[in-house]
Amino acid sequence: MKPNNKFNISFEFFPPKTKEGAIHLREAAQELIHYHPNFLSVTFGAGGSTRDGTIETVNLLCAETSAQVAPHLSCIGSEPQAIEEILQEYKTLGVRRLVALRGDLPSGMGQGGSLKYASELVSLIRKLSDDYFHIEVAAYPEIHPQAKSAHDDVLNLKRKVDAGANSAITQYFFNADAYFQYLDECAKLNIHVPITPGIMPITQFSKLARFSDVCGAEIPRWIRQRLESYGDDVESIQDFGLEVVTNLCQRLINGGAPGLHFYTLNKAEASLNIIKNLTECKKINLIAVS
Repeated sequence: MKPNNKFNISFEFFPPKTKEGAIHLREAAQELIHYHPNFLSVTFGAGGSTRDGTIETVNLLCAETSAQVAPHLSCIGSEPQAIEEILQEYKTLGVRRLVALRGDLPSGMGQGGSLKYASELVSLIRKLSDDYFHIEVAAYPEIHPQAKSAHDDVLNLKRKVDAGANSAITQYFFNADAYFQYLDECAKLNIHVPITPGIMPITQFSKLARFSDVCGAEIPRWIRQRLESYGDDVESIQDFGLEVVTNLCQRLINGGAPGLHFYTLNKAEASLNIIKNLTECKKINLIAVS
């Protein structure tokens, strides 16, 4: 693949649970918006557990930034009528982009509703709204933890694309080879939508390790051992993490990735540091506004 001259970045946020959290979210968004993101995404809790919070966060970002906002929408635990109501709310807010996911049931919920798969959600959105929304879906270069096989995982992405998805965002990873191999496998199945790498800045180790174990994202052994060796030395962890993730992004850009999607955890600094490194190395041409 050749380096991509038309390059997009985007940022993901989650609905804050407190007033202080909302202030931090607003501050982070205001800092990140200076780099002209293609969109800002907002997560949706298991079984729709943060539905109201997601809509409130979308409203906040629409009101306070100039960026396009892309809410996550999951189908597990939701019925078509509820999905239709949410789509209408987003149309009212001027939202034109969605991230359509299967999602997970909250702990203790025994019924998943009539929609079982993200491909069914994509089909429903297309049925209800035609081409009004640009639909992003999830992709898994290191294979979804519940996938039957690597091939079946790629087939699942194909089902979502055939249902009407426009593009995909990957789960985060730290091995660029996994991404490029995944693109090769997608091409064999005539999947040609843009697949944007998800980028997780490394700012600490214990939480990253726990979350990676759950979602199936591999932390390469050499990275894990270096992070473990730093113990509670936060500054060394962050410096090392910045170097590792910047190098990963450089390789992805050089290989032709269509963009980078940063999982911000509602904080700006780590993502900004990576972007500044990349712009200083002239790997991407992003000019911050004053």
